[in-house]
Amino acid sequence: MRTNKILLLSVAALLILCGCKRNYSHTEATAGTNGAKTATPEKWAGTAVDSGTIKDGWIHDFNDARLDALVSEAMKNNPDLQASAAKVDQANALAKQAGAALLPTVGLGGQLAGTTAGGTARPQGAGLGISWEADVWGRLGQGERSAEESAKAVQADYEFARQSLAAATARNWFLLNEIEVQQDFLKSIVDILEKMNSIEERKQKIGKISMLEVNQIRAQLASARDAVTQAELAKQEAARSLETLIRRYPSNKLTGQDKLIAALPAIPVGQPSSILERRPDLIAAKDRVAAAFYAEKGAELLHLPRFTFGSGAGINALGDAIAGLTAGLFAPLYTGGEIEAEVEQATAVQKEAIANYASTALNAFKEVENGLAGEKLLKEREKYMSQAAAENKKTFELAQIQYKVGKIDLFELLSHQTKWIGSEMSLLDVRRERLDNRVNLHLALGGSFE
Repeated sequence: MRTNKILLLSVAALLILCGCKRNYSHTEATAGTNGAKTATPEKWAGTAVDSGTIKDGWIHDFNDARLDALVSEAMKNNPDLQASAAKVDQANALAKQAGAALLPTVGLGGQLAGTTAGGTARPQGAGLGISWEADVWGRLGQGERSAEESAKAVQADYEFARQSLAAATARNWFLLNEIEVQQDFLKSIVDILEKMNSIEERKQKIGKISMLEVNQIRAQLASARDAVTQAELAKQEAARSLETLIRRYPSNKLTGQDKLIAALPAIPVGQPSSILERRPDLIAAKDRVAAAFYAEKGAELLHLPRFTFGSGAGINALGDAIAGLTAGLFAPLYTGGEIEAEVEQATAVQKEAIANYASTALNAFKEVENGLAGEKLLKEREKYMSQAAAENKKTFELAQIQYKVGKIDLFELLSHQTKWIGSEMSLLDVRRERLDNRVNLHLALGGSFE
């Protein structure tokens, strides 16, 4: 009866003490980011667009079934993404570990002493023990919340890694396609020059032209063949890079397609502040601010007393029942500055997290503004480069006719051809840049791949 009274009094005292516990909301935890936020305008400065929402599954907007398959393969097999997923599991386990500190610890113990007549060990005592630290001031709760916010940040890191992987896969795929188209074009140039070389050699044999012109066309043909070889090398490197990204052996068996189309749908873009809520790396940065907040509050509570309770029940060697309840109090008086140092360290981590959040947000706004500006300017560049390529091709075709009738020399003809080749290459490069820019824009806006 006396033991029960002690137990009831201890529980009552514990409930009274728990009434002093301070709870902190997530709003308080992230309030420190207000000073770190960059003022955002009502609309994006990069270009005038209609307000709206960004569709999920934007990777399908490229209307490329092979790209869809490659992204799915990368999501499934990429080792870096698997490592990021493992980090999520680690962070969740740490959060569970922090939460376990709030719960009682139950253990079973026993002791062997002496021997029986048969020489076997004889039990001396056995019992069940329970120990628990009462989270009176909320210190353990702060640790749990900090671990939970850290786990959420790691989860957001994983989501950003997924998006970055899909974006990298798309960019590598577009590069491989560009090189494929470039190589096909360069091979057509080689065919043209080979025919021209045959004609020039026949002309030289009958004395219509000198070896100077033959040497010029041969040099141009050799350079064109070298360009095809360089394109092959670049194509193999691009294929191996993409194969490695999706976790295939880099055997150069992956082939692109002989087209590079930049017919992209319009993107409605909402308010600039919306990316703060949807972009994973910004979400992760904000969660880390919250984690640092809870960690700092927990460190401050180290100055306060700790209350521990224990209870045990067991049977001794004589078969007597033994039960007991214990309560402990520890109040730190002098720790050599250890607690103060921990508070200072936690405060510094919080300041760092807030500064990182501000930097990440500002960088995100910059990436979106660059992407929006690129949407308009690269489209204009493609238009101009397409006109230039078409006009240079016509000029070269006319120059061929003039050369045949003797109005221009071979050097001038080859000069027109070089301009045409350069404009076609520039056009392909701009088309690939438009595709890359669209990928980067979606990544900047926090578009989803689901």
